[in-house]
Amino acid sequence: MSNQASLNTKAFKHWDYDADVVVIGLGGAGASAAIEAHDCGASVLVLEKQAESAHFPNTRMSGGGLHNPHPDGNRAARAAFLKAMMSGENIPWKLEGEMTDRSWEMSEMFADHIMDVVPFLMAQSPELDPHGFLSHGDASFSMFPEFAAAKYGRTVHCRYINCKSAHNTIPPYQLPKLQKYGGEAFFWALVEEGIKLRRPKIALLYESPAIELIQRNDQAVIGVLAVQGGRTLRIRANRAVILTCGGFEFSLPMRKAFLEGPGASGWSFYGSPYNTGDGIEMALRVGAGLVKVSKAAARIEAAFPYGTHYLSEGLKLGASTTVTSKPNSLIIDNHGKRFCNEQLITDSNRPYRYQFYKEAVQFDMMKMLYPRIPSWVIFDETRRSAGPVVRMTGSTVGYGFLPWTADNMDAVRRGWILKADTIEELAVQIRADPENRNLLNTAAVMETVDKFNNACSAGRDSEFGRSPVTMGPVKTPPFYAMKLYPGGPNTKGGIDADAQRRVLNWAGIPIPRLFTAGEISSVFKFAYQAGGNLTECIVCGRVAGRNAAKLKPW
Repeated sequence: MSNQASLNTKAFKHWDYDADVVVIGLGGAGASAAIEAHDCGASVLVLEKQAESAHFPNTRMSGGGLHNPHPDGNRAARAAFLKAMMSGENIPWKLEGEMTDRSWEMSEMFADHIMDVVPFLMAQSPELDPHGFLSHGDASFSMFPEFAAAKYGRTVHCRYINCKSAHNTIPPYQLPKLQKYGGEAFFWALVEEGIKLRRPKIALLYESPAIELIQRNDQAVIGVLAVQGGRTLRIRANRAVILTCGGFEFSLPMRKAFLEGPGASGWSFYGSPYNTGDGIEMALRVGAGLVKVSKAAARIEAAFPYGTHYLSEGLKLGASTTVTSKPNSLIIDNHGKRFCNEQLITDSNRPYRYQFYKEAVQFDMMKMLYPRIPSWVIFDETRRSAGPVVRMTGSTVGYGFLPWTADNMDAVRRGWILKADTIEELAVQIRADPENRNLLNTAAVMETVDKFNNACSAGRDSEFGRSPVTMGPVKTPPFYAMKLYPGGPNTKGGIDADAQRRVLNWAGIPIPRLFTAGEISSVFKFAYQAGGNLTECIVCGRVAGRNAAKLKPW
């Protein structure tokens, strides 16, 4: 199967499965594509490499955020605002667009179909709480064209009618249906209700990872090879194949190839460890082009070497980190200096948080090193005892990939969080960590903490402008430090595709009968507003499913 372009399909006299549309990957994009293709009259088969009993894709592990523009917003303005996020081609001060050839058609498509996202979700599960989808305030990027007229709105969140997420300490996947919220509610509506309950004819093959696309001599993709229980399956796709199997967060070679800086050891992701770039690799073998592969929805997060899978590949498993802009904490680089307004890392009212990884991968060309990989969040006993420093009810901790206790002390015992009676002793421990590389200046750390505490007392961060409400002195012993890396929920760059969600080769020509949607081919190439990935799961997944179902069988 190494030479896909010369494959003789006459050799395929036997197919183990046959469907009009074959979808690879059952997250939000795959589910949306499968539902739409089914509703357009096509038979659908979905391949998923995770087991059904522990099926935790990024969609499910996410915060469940969505974009829901105000219906009174101007449609042309909405398209212009989307174009700025997707490409930036229409921003006067930008040198070039991120996908210049297709940015207008992509933003025009999205501007229309985004208005159907919430009705589509509610149609799958009418017991979703409509109040969770109400837009309040403005979108993040006020500097983008047509911001005011677009009325794009901030991120809204998916939840069921009895959700009490603000008071929940139980992971949402363990809650009954009507109490689910976030990514769990989004996933439940699409997969458990949209497919399993309402469309049982959609075939779901779990523990069946796709390994190869089957391509004819004319380049058309007409099937998939998958593995199930040690047996190779041949699956015929009468109309098309849709790739929706996520990014490359846990692919060692792709991280080394695509991510900036130390891509393997110096990044962390807190989504599904099953996202290993399989779809990107398969697409490359049939001639697909790539675009902006280094892009990620990322900021700066904690990560830990836990479990044989991650240790064997040398990759850390991230955790959604809540301490980074809380009172009684500050962040320093490997030299012991603050370098940012920590508030920007988690502030939902500003546009920067999922672009913050750019700060973390800053390169010191005079010293030829990345001084902020890792960075260190320092906090005191007041903060440690106030609650967990990572998200307990979602992400890798909430879904059982990482252990954590609400008092944070299990992480201290494991050595994931350093502990000392004084700042000076803590600085000595940080310097002794191999990843600090003996860069830390103990006196600089003590000076930095003193300066920060004085700013807290004055109620003004004159150095970086952090809001007083997020500040509190780091003064109550014992003191703690935890490593932070550039990273977040997922990568965004990958397979190139057009507005019809057809996969394109390096010349920009569609590969026949191959479509894609989701983070494997994200449309948000320039800037990312929280909730964009789940939004495009539905928008682009439905477009891919509809267009795949329209094709005539081969």
